[in-house]
Amino acid sequence: QLQLVESGGGLVQPGGSLRLSCTTSGFALDYYAIGWFRQLPGKEREGVSCISASGGSTTYTDSVRGRFTISRDYAKNTVYLEMNSLKPEDTAVYFCAGTWSREWLCERKYFDSWGQGTQVTVSS
Repeated sequence: QLQLVESGGGLVQPGGSLRLSCTTSGFALDYYAIGWFRQLPGKEREGVSCISASGGSTTYTDSVRGRFTISRDYAKNTVYLEMNSLKPEDTAVYFCAGTWSREWLCERKYFDSWGQGTQVTVSS
């Protein structure tokens, strides 16, 4: 089973930047598509950005396109989410998740291995 651990969350002012890291273990990262999701209390977990196992395909939800960048480092077994021009509405708990499947969309139901989450707060 793939294990995932998120890090890099914190408090940042509007317009600022953060880089989230998703470090994996337990299985070769090469076989997994990885996604970043976020959730507010009482709300559905939203797919923010996902990257294919090969790294050749990436997706972004409309609200973050042009501001966030997903990437993966196979040597470090880590997937990153670079977040720039942060807005208060980006505040949420951010989770990374993996799927072995080759047929997936960047939606919660397609991913079956999850990290514990990291809090991102954008506030002045």
